[in-house]
Amino acid sequence: MKKLSLLLLAITTFSCTQKEKVDTVVINANIYTVNPNFDKAEAFAVKEGEIVAIGTTQDIQTKYTATQVNDVQGKTIVPGFIDAHCHFYGLGLLQQKVDVSGTKSFDEVVAKIVAFQKEKNLPYITGRGWDQNDWEVKEFPTNEKLNELFPNTPIAITRIDGHALLANNAAIELAKITPNTKEEGGFIIKENGKLTGIFIDGPMELIEAKIPTPSKKEQIQALKDAEALCFNLGLTTVDDAGLPQETIELIDSLQKAGELKMRIYAMVSVSDKNIDYYTKKGIIKTNRLNVRSFKVYADGALGSRGAAMKKSYSDKHNHFGAMVTPLEDLETYAQKIAASDYQMNTHAIGDSANYVMLKTYKNVLKGKKDKRWRIEHAQIVDKTDFEYFNNILPSVQPTHATSDMYWAEDRVGEKRIKGAYAYKDLLNQYGKIALGTDFPIEKVSPFLTFYAAVARKDLNNYPKNGFQIENALSREETLKGMTIWAAYSNFEEQEKGSLEIGKLADFIVLNEDIMKVETSKIPYIQVTETYVNGEKVK
Repeated sequence: MKKLSLLLLAITTFSCTQKEKVDTVVINANIYTVNPNFDKAEAFAVKEGEIVAIGTTQDIQTKYTATQVNDVQGKTIVPGFIDAHCHFYGLGLLQQKVDVSGTKSFDEVVAKIVAFQKEKNLPYITGRGWDQNDWEVKEFPTNEKLNELFPNTPIAITRIDGHALLANNAAIELAKITPNTKEEGGFIIKENGKLTGIFIDGPMELIEAKIPTPSKKEQIQALKDAEALCFNLGLTTVDDAGLPQETIELIDSLQKAGELKMRIYAMVSVSDKNIDYYTKKGIIKTNRLNVRSFKVYADGALGSRGAAMKKSYSDKHNHFGAMVTPLEDLETYAQKIAASDYQMNTHAIGDSANYVMLKTYKNVLKGKKDKRWRIEHAQIVDKTDFEYFNNILPSVQPTHATSDMYWAEDRVGEKRIKGAYAYKDLLNQYGKIALGTDFPIEKVSPFLTFYAAVARKDLNNYPKNGFQIENALSREETLKGMTIWAAYSNFEEQEKGSLEIGKLADFIVLNEDIMKVETSKIPYIQVTETYVNGEKVK
């Protein structure tokens, strides 16, 4: 009997020693792996920031022992969300500026600026968020009130989409702008030959050139503020659509020092100088930073009538919007980028801009495979041009559809609106679609992205049957667009975007099953935990 007991003890001890030691096991979960079969699982094991096993709770507990065991008690786990198009650094900077988003009148904008300056007392006031389409009077404001209240303090407040700006006379005089200043790549709005303070697209740079540059301390704080906001909402990778070299290098230094843990796919702001520098340097890839693309602007935005259209705007006769980058420059950029390993990601809103960029892409990519060049927004596409997306990747932001649906048809008319925000049509052409928010133009929450993609409604359940519901995405398509397809758009599908063996342990825990919860509840889902590299960051 004693020998039998010793034998059993030896067997038990041997069995225990056979368990592999890992850092973390997650058990009792409702896991959507987003693998090729869209399989579900209950548990997984994490070692050195990667998933080493995934399966049932019993299997994982039998085979692994861990320093940390996370029993999520049936909660839903999905891969960490990837925002395929946003302005991460811009979001952080906005936390240090006056926020006039959600205002219902220009008087409310002015009141917010007054309150902000009373608290901050800054030498130059900047901010963002106004949208005349949300006001009773849906016209661009003029700067008279700002001139009266702030005769000596420059003010530059950007429209919600970043494609129009209101400046007071102090800012205009600082920039040495007159009614005779040449307009390039956009418009300077005048009334009776006088400046109104509104600058659209290209001419905005004249004002922005005189805005004080944030200090390094302010830049670092902006990145950390943005990171905290994004981690709280389950974002583990962000594609920052347009960064200068110095900001990319600051991000890299903070990540390497362990002060910034967000994974960032950095699109370099296009210029001849930046193309020459980065294409010679080659792809820059670390565990948390990926630099292998250029952000290019073709046209402006629909809300400010800066999007380049084939025919004139339905609500402004003989106005076609504008290309903000000259056609010859777009062609030159495309040829230079095509000769490198870098990707070209172009902002294109209007049907004319989309057509020009699709044709340009096709011409320079002949004979080149797997370049994954992207059209960012692909907002208004002529029905005859959808076929060009058969090897051009659409990167879209579903909340643009639900933000613009109240007035978009007024801009483009009944016929053209059918090719607008057509996410299902775009998906059917390419086979994948990358989803993002374009924050801070839209709210940061990926749950609003998910809801807009599947319901095509606002939070008040409008419209009842969904805006052009034929272009809604399924929940599975939407989750893929926010995870594995977004990763693919960044050439990162082998390392993230799904919960599989060998991939990074970037995952989030939700308080509701996003794939089954009532549609109206999707926007209110909460992230209870966020993990990057297996480390809890929220």
